[in-house]
Amino acid sequence: MKQPRIADIRAVPISFPVPANQSVRLGIGRSVKRDAVLVRVESDDGHIGWGEAHHGRCPGAIARLIDTTLRELVLGLEAFDVNGVWARVYKMQLASHGMGAAAALALSGLDLALWDLRCQATGWPLVTMLGGTAKPIKAYAGGIALGWQEPTTLVEEAQRHIASGYRALKLRVGDTAAKDIARVRAVRAAVGDDIELMVDANTGYTVDDVRRVMPAFEECGIAWLEEPFPPQDRMAYKKAAALGRVPLAAGENHFTRYEFDLMLEDGHVGVVQPDLSKTGGITEAMRIAAMASARKMTVNPHTSATAINMSTSIHFLAAVDNPGYFEGDVTTLNPFRDLLGDRLPYALDAKGCVSPLDGVGIGLKIDTAFIAEHPLIEGPCYV
Repeated sequence: MKQPRIADIRAVPISFPVPANQSVRLGIGRSVKRDAVLVRVESDDGHIGWGEAHHGRCPGAIARLIDTTLRELVLGLEAFDVNGVWARVYKMQLASHGMGAAAALALSGLDLALWDLRCQATGWPLVTMLGGTAKPIKAYAGGIALGWQEPTTLVEEAQRHIASGYRALKLRVGDTAAKDIARVRAVRAAVGDDIELMVDANTGYTVDDVRRVMPAFEECGIAWLEEPFPPQDRMAYKKAAALGRVPLAAGENHFTRYEFDLMLEDGHVGVVQPDLSKTGGITEAMRIAAMASARKMTVNPHTSATAINMSTSIHFLAAVDNPGYFEGDVTTLNPFRDLLGDRLPYALDAKGCVSPLDGVGIGLKIDTAFIAEHPLIEGPCYV
């Protein structure tokens, strides 16, 4: 049987400004706009798949890399051979010149689009294509939310998310140790012990910071301390892991199974968090999930900017044998979540869980008119 081949690949960087009254401050700065890079792949038999590459804080550059280098590498390859396409891009772009973030992000978006294209050609849901079945997945309130603010207003926000159905919340830390402790204690006192709390430092801590906050985080029953340090600072993770019983979490900025292999072998990180739009796409995330499963660890993907990554992540979690949490995006304003597709990418059930959307692929029809209305805005997304 003649196999369809990749006839076209195109990146579409999109943006929207964040109004000042909707801006959130966290360890990486204050949000002023949201960016994303969508990837459209077309086969020579007319099927179209959509993916999302993380913007890497430079969406125009990621889009340019896809439109030039990746395009030249993959045009004409068999569209259903996702492993073969992945291997070619890895060999020609990542392996030969070292692990570059831009190439990993670009490859991730291409890979997501190829999986979607396979689903469009077969009529299957993505979870079925991956060997799983629709089932509920625990969700926590995350995204660009629950940031640095006074404890009283943070408590108010936390209570709103609980009222909407979430049974777990992730707070942003990485400020001063004293302010972080005050915020965490205030939220724990307000929500009680039945709500799971996680914290994310956005790489803003030193080892001494962890030493200061760890007793309070233990006292408050924090489920994990996410990314206290940059991913390459393996010595800091080693030292911090010995400072208390709150597990360290990392992975959203680790690229491919090779960097996860180092992290897992080190043994200092207890919660694995690949981002499907960063780490190499679905193809690589499935491999990473298997590596974590062999160590009796769950996989808890970091979610990116748009409904594509969000819905894809839920299908992925329902297909692996070690699903952890889905990161729900409770950002007040995110049209990329709400309006990019013909429906929302997920909904909470009565137990605070989400399930894969039904229908073909990830269950969304992409609104190309919406994409055209949100062209790239140059400049930083955090200041």
